[in-house]
Amino acid sequence: MKKIFVVALSLFCHFTFAQEHFSGISTSNRVGILNVNINPAELTNLSKKFEVNIFGLSVNVANDKLAFSDFNSDTDFEELLFSGTSPVNARVHAEINGLGFAMRWKKWGLAITSKAYAKFDLVDIDPTIGNAITNNNIGLNTTLLDNKKNQRMNGTSYGEIGFSLARTLVDKEKHKFSAGVTLKLLFPGSYSNFGLSNLNGTITEVGGDAFLTTNSPATLNIAYSGNLADSFTNFDDYSKSIFGGLNGFSGDVGANYQWLGDDKKYKLNAGLSIRNIGSMTFKDNNNASTNYSLNIPNSDPLDLSLFEDVDSLSDVEDILSSNGYLTVEQGEKDFKVKLPTVFSTYVDLKVIHKLYVTAYLQQKLNDDSANEQVTAPNIFSITPRISLRYFETYIPVTFHEISGTNVGFGFRLGGFYLGSSSMVTALLADSKQGDIYLGFRWGFL
Repeated sequence: MKKIFVVALSLFCHFTFAQEHFSGISTSNRVGILNVNINPAELTNLSKKFEVNIFGLSVNVANDKLAFSDFNSDTDFEELLFSGTSPVNARVHAEINGLGFAMRWKKWGLAITSKAYAKFDLVDIDPTIGNAITNNNIGLNTTLLDNKKNQRMNGTSYGEIGFSLARTLVDKEKHKFSAGVTLKLLFPGSYSNFGLSNLNGTITEVGGDAFLTTNSPATLNIAYSGNLADSFTNFDDYSKSIFGGLNGFSGDVGANYQWLGDDKKYKLNAGLSIRNIGSMTFKDNNNASTNYSLNIPNSDPLDLSLFEDVDSLSDVEDILSSNGYLTVEQGEKDFKVKLPTVFSTYVDLKVIHKLYVTAYLQQKLNDDSANEQVTAPNIFSITPRISLRYFETYIPVTFHEISGTNVGFGFRLGGFYLGSSSMVTALLADSKQGDIYLGFRWGFL
């Protein structure tokens, strides 16, 4: 378990990645497949009649404890991550946009897209527990715990193939209204989840080691499937098992309105959508999802140093079971995981010739603390942009629920794009997130 925390921490130290994928370019007035990922209704607004997505990559890291300035100090990062009393939250997400095709024909638009995801999350981790495991409980002595939240460590990888269809419903001289849907075929790869809730107990330091007891039974969920059953910390396993077998469906629905000028280009573009409505079922020979009652009596405390070299949840399960701390409440071999359903809305306003300002809001509709739930962040961003025919540049200002306010930069040159939603604040050394994305798409006719 210590390895799990350390690997997560190493990602914050060695990567410079944020939490909104393709920020700025996904709401560009050069409408393409990236816009369709936000709202399928945008298919009827494609800037070219045809577009081929060659590739797109976005890698994101955000947390609520460590800033870039901390990495220039002599501070022990593990100690800093689990300092204070507020829970630790961190997200490490990667999104890959594979080959895709979109076209606009009369009042219709259609697209076929492919994506892959790899995610690792820490959700509401009690810093006392984290500090006891990673820092040998230095200075803790006796600490009381009363945490009703569900503390999660979660890893997920999966792929999808999407089929999108949109139609213009109203097309007047000054006004245009469209609606669209996307059906996604889901290919779950690997999954791992540790969820500990209602932990009421005591951590005591004895001889430099930390021992945990519970005052009342806590609830523990341990689930794993695919490569992540064997190792939670080997991140090669995320990429090796992204696409599994077809075993789930999800959908997006969206609507779009445009206020048009005399040149038939929009003065205002507004849309809303609900995305990722659905779930996927993980099936594998080494599958398991079990809910336990965790009870650690005062007469037999749990030595937290037993987790020093643990890097898989099955090992955690074995340690707790062999010591008689677990009672099975419910178990199943195959289990269902919900996708991160979100509500999105945006407005892109043409201020003056070639200058646009976009406001974007993303609100998750599910609870990140729930077991068997893929996470998503709440985001609000403002993006001013200068948009020419073959060149575009923009500065997204993002307000993120975990890492706070960040300022980025990006540009598009023809079909190539490169950007970040946190580059400026990262350079100022006070950002708790970082990201980079790039890609290429080709539009014609």
